[in-house]
Amino acid sequence: MDITAAEGLGPGWKVACMLAVVLLCLHSLLPHTKVAGTTDGPPVSAVSCESHKPSDYKILLGYYQLEKPTSYSQLAAVYRLFIHADYNKHYYQESDITLLQLYRPAKFSDSIRTVCLPEVNIQLLDLILCWITGWGMVNDQELLPTPRTLQEAQVGFLDNSFCESILKPPETINQTIAIQDGMLCAADFLAGKSVCRGDSGGPLVCKLNDTWYLMGLASFSTPCEKPIGPGIFTKVSYFNQWITEKQKSSPNPDPSTAPPEEKPPALFSFNSLGNVHKPRNFLVLVASQTFLLLLIFLWTMGL
Repeated sequence: MDITAAEGLGPGWKVACMLAVVLLCLHSLLPHTKVAGTTDGPPVSAVSCESHKPSDYKILLGYYQLEKPTSYSQLAAVYRLFIHADYNKHYYQESDITLLQLYRPAKFSDSIRTVCLPEVNIQLLDLILCWITGWGMVNDQELLPTPRTLQEAQVGFLDNSFCESILKPPETINQTIAIQDGMLCAADFLAGKSVCRGDSGGPLVCKLNDTWYLMGLASFSTPCEKPIGPGIFTKVSYFNQWITEKQKSSPNPDPSTAPPEEKPPALFSFNSLGNVHKPRNFLVLVASQTFLLLLIFLWTMGL
């Protein structure tokens, strides 16, 4: 992400999600729901990730610098994940969202908080203060330098039709790319700011009436080179009913069956956990102390 260190948003709603022996992805905690349990972060598609086993994933919370976990950082185990049935069904990255449930509730603090789900009828024109964050690449050739500090950028929304007309699809994509109703388009063309590889799954949040709302989850983008192209996000409000249904239908996990708690690791490189990976198509969604909303973009890298 060609942006600057995250300072203006304040701590709390941003967390990191990682594959157990793989990489990391991004996610946001949603407000507390009736479903008691834990926080979660789920992979988006079978295509993006070869494993659908919850035990193959773990969630990192409360990270600002990936190489420097703090006293409030947490490592959480995933109990269950819900991948949207329509993911990539007719169009590229369609329904790019997954819901994860954690074994144990997230421990909230001044540095780990929830972000609100937007109402279906919320007007994008009313949203002036909107930000994207992530630990993705600075550009197509450059990784985020040590100590891997969370980056942020202010962006604005683009009309979906206009966005589709200027969208330059990745060369490796052989599917039809269309900006659907369940997607949002955002960037800052004047400042040259947008999402890049490794930012997928990261949140697009907007402040309205002193409340932060999770409007989008980074799904895919044009190559992050000059001139910058738009970023495409999953429109969270479009999936409100799906999120609510999954939260209500999931029983509380038995805490006695949860794996032992582990110390949050410092991630010095993509192979910090034994295997080397880099971002590849992968979405996830999670919510609150029980579930997390997020998107993941994972690629395997043979190094």
